[in-house]
Formats: sequence, C-alpha cells, structure tokens
Amino acid sequence: MLIFLSLIILMITMILIMMLNLISKKTFTDREKSSPFECGFDPKSSARLPFSLQFFLIAVIFLIFDVELTLLLPMILMFKLTNIFQYSMIFSFFLIILMIGLYHEWNQGALNWAN
Repeated sequence: MLIFLSLIILMITMILIMMLNLISKKTFTDREKSSPFECGFDPKSSARLPFSLQFFLIAVIFLIFDVELTLLLPMILMFKLTNIFQYSMIFSFFLIILMIGLYHEWNQGALNWAN
C-alpha cells in the first residue's frame, strides 16, 4: 500500500513538473532582456570589470569582526555564572587573538588605500 501511494505521489509530481515546463517556456527572445544591464541601451564597456582586492579584504575583515561580536555578546551573559579570573582570561585571550590578526593585516598592507 505504501509503495502504491508513493508511486501515485511521484506520478502527480512528474505530471505537474512537465505541465509547468510547458506553460512557463518563453517562445521569443527579447534583445533587451538578454543584455547584461536590462536597461534598453548597449553597454559602453565590458561587464567583466576586475574586482578590487581592497574592497574584498575590507569585507572579509568586516565579517571577521561581525562574527567576533556574535561570540562576545554571549560572554556578557555568562559574566554572572563564571569565575571572574577565568572569565577575564578567556576574554583577554580572545581579544589578543583579534588584535594580532588586525596587526597582521595592517603589516601586510591590506588596510592601506593609497597604493
């Protein structure tokens, strides 16, 4: 009985997928829709411009510090439940790791905009 029910569900699903493919197909190609910008005029330059590495590095640094905030906020709630010495050691160790990473990025020149 279970196999029969599964086959019926599979058949209904396949029929619906085929109907959807037949109904949703576009029969004509629109030149404006297939252009890279979809704005009605031809682009003057290539759509494939090189990506700035500095913006990428700033985005990665932002993500690292954003994740760091999500790790630090629960530590505030744990302040009442833990030993103050253990809490301060963990918090300090975490911040030292972040500062070492920031210092390394600074030395590598990732934060210099005037190149």
